[in-house]
Amino acid sequence: VQLQASGGGLVHTGGSLRLSCAVSGRTFSYYAVGWFRQAPGKEREFLSVLSWSGSTTHYADSVKGRFTISRDNAKNTMYLQMNSLKPEDTAVYYCAAHRTAYRVSYSPADFRYWGQGTLVTVSS
Repeated sequence: VQLQASGGGLVHTGGSLRLSCAVSGRTFSYYAVGWFRQAPGKEREFLSVLSWSGSTTHYADSVKGRFTISRDNAKNTMYLQMNSLKPEDTAVYYCAAHRTAYRVSYSPADFRYWGQGTLVTVSS
């Protein structure tokens, strides 16, 4: 199973970015997917999770109302639309797929497969 994240870059405060994550080697539609991030010197932080069907989503308070997670099961791809970006959003962003089919949870330990990370830098 491989996850390939893309779409990171440099953006000014208030700007937007859309991250993508292509998933291969697995029945993508059976598993919840999530986005996490890790800033220098900090622990990996949960951002959002989306159920296998796309009917259930959860967001961390820090990104609620600004970030939107979505998926296209036909393309085996997941997305994170990030709006109103702030300097504190600067981090490496990771996509991940849940280890158990038809389950939704938030802990990084519950996600077995991870992308390589894409760097998002928000300048003030």
